[in-house]
Amino acid sequence: MHVKLRTALFVALAVFGAIASAQDGPQSLPSIKLSAGMHVIQAEVANTPDERSIGLMFRKSMPTNDGMLFSFEEPGQQCFWMKNTLLPLSVAFIDDDGSVANIEDMKPQTLDSHCSVKPVRFVLEMNDGWFAKRGIKPGMKLRGPPFNH
Repeated sequence: MHVKLRTALFVALAVFGAIASAQDGPQSLPSIKLSAGMHVIQAEVANTPDERSIGLMFRKSMPTNDGMLFSFEEPGQQCFWMKNTLLPLSVAFIDDDGSVANIEDMKPQTLDSHCSVKPVRFVLEMNDGWFAKRGIKPGMKLRGPPFNH
């Protein structure tokens, strides 16, 4: 009996450890190409609640023109914070047609909330200052598969 119980406990701990370690590292998601004027973005796409909740957490670096696009089922006020996110990021809240509603800069490892100024379905996180350095402002449009209606 003790051997079976010990084996069951070991299996349960191994499964829990695998799940916990998967959440302690960065995720890797399929990506798409977006464009902001002449600038090309390689954006991983977070479609599910689990993918969106992990986002860019635990990454220590990100290539200059890479980012993550968060896609939601319905437009809503989207709010983001940076718990367990090691990189300073800029976030653009984007309408269905690709129009940027607003852009916020976010400090790493904080719980400060950064929200869309109106209901949106898309949120794009890039390295800190990426949008400002390229002159991308609210009202400008991004192009790519989610916005090509």
